[in-house]
Amino acid sequence: MKATGIVRRIDDLGRVVIPKEIRRTMRIREGDPLEIYTNADGEVIFKKYSAIGELSESASQVADIMHKLAGCPVVVFDRDHVVATSGVTKREFQERRVSPELEELMENRRQYFADDPNHTLCPVEGMEQPSLAAMPILSAGDVTGAVAFLSSNSKQTVSELQKSLVNAAAQFLGRQVE
Repeated sequence: MKATGIVRRIDDLGRVVIPKEIRRTMRIREGDPLEIYTNADGEVIFKKYSAIGELSESASQVADIMHKLAGCPVVVFDRDHVVATSGVTKREFQERRVSPELEELMENRRQYFADDPNHTLCPVEGMEQPSLAAMPILSAGDVTGAVAFLSSNSKQTVSELQKSLVNAAAQFLGRQVE
C-alpha cells in the first residue's frame, strides 16, 4: 500500500472526503460504487467496485463466442480496464486502461462503428489497434462497461452482422449485471 501523506477527518455523519487528486488518478467519479475492506492491522481499504469485473468468467465466455461469430478480436471492459478478451493475447491486453476516447463514448452512451475512414477509435490505452465497433454496456440505466470488436487492419469496415453482435453482447452483459 502506498502512503499519500494526505490526512482527512471523519465528519459527524461518518463521511470522509476522498481528495480530488486521488479521485482523478484512480478515475473515481461521483456515484461510483466502492467496496470497503478491513484487515486485522486496523486498515480500511476502499476499492472501486466493478460489476463487469465480478462477471469476468461470463464476460470471457461472451468474448469467446463473439470472436467465433464475428470473426474478429473482442475486448470487454468495465468502466476503467480490460476485463476479458478473445482473439488477442490476453497478457498484452490484461488490466490495460480504457482509452480516453472510449471513456468519452461510454459517458455519452454512444456507439461506434468503423464506417467513417477519417475517424478511428482505439479503445485500449497505449495500443494502436483500432476498433470495428464499440458499444457501452448499460445496466439499470447506468454505464457499467463496454464491448469492442477490434480490427485486424486499419482499412477493415464493420459488417451488419458485427453491428448486431456487438449490440447483443452489450445487452446480454448488461442484463447479467442486473
